[in-house]
Amino acid sequence: MGDARQFYLCRLMPPTEHAISAERTRFVLMHASHAGNVGAAARAIKVMGFRDLVLVAPRCSDVLTQPQALAMASGAADVLAAARVVPSLSDALQGMQFVCATAMTPRDFGPPVFAPRDRLPSLAAEGVTVAFVFGGERFGLSNDDVYRSHACLSIPTAPGYGSLNLAQAVQLLAYEWRQSLGGFDVIARTPQPDVADAAEVQAALAHWQRVLQQIGFLDPSAPKRLMPRLNQLLNRAQLRREEVHILRGIARAAGREEG
Repeated sequence: MGDARQFYLCRLMPPTEHAISAERTRFVLMHASHAGNVGAAARAIKVMGFRDLVLVAPRCSDVLTQPQALAMASGAADVLAAARVVPSLSDALQGMQFVCATAMTPRDFGPPVFAPRDRLPSLAAEGVTVAFVFGGERFGLSNDDVYRSHACLSIPTAPGYGSLNLAQAVQLLAYEWRQSLGGFDVIARTPQPDVADAAEVQAALAHWQRVLQQIGFLDPSAPKRLMPRLNQLLNRAQLRREEVHILRGIARAAGREEG
């Protein structure tokens, strides 16, 4: 769909086991017309831990194997390989228990409309299967598709421009759904800093005090509160050991000390 506000949803289960939630979540693309969007949508759901992708009557029957789809999947080729192409929405929703749709334009008649964050957390707690159905890029969802849903979801956007690319819409909804299911832990990719201990900081301060006296910046007869203030400064900085070494190296250079 050219506008991200057109998609379906089905209820799921409590925010507990990621594997179970993936098995009970389905993403359905209606009448997709761009292979790149299909590949990017596959990537979007995989990165959030989902894998069930169904296409309803895409413009090209071989869209799942087109080079652009494979290129945009970027590591999610397994999702494309496992995806299914079916002729109707009824076929795509088999096994799903709750369907929810959003549409770009308001309908005179249809299900209630919610922002994803207002509806998905409670939906996640209900423990049923869920299917997110997205309208095609060109025309979105038909009225009949919307009328079949139990609830509509609408991604809040700027009032003057609410058009989202299909894959962007899939990514946003997949993220919101994953967060409602409990999310993933953030993995620290950098080691914990090697923070200097208090003795190392005091040794650096003593070194600086000697050098500051040597270069005439600190008058030992009237030190005022220079060193306590420097002490507080270094405490706030939470220096790492290599940073203490740098400061002592500067002190040696400034005082022309040896060793």
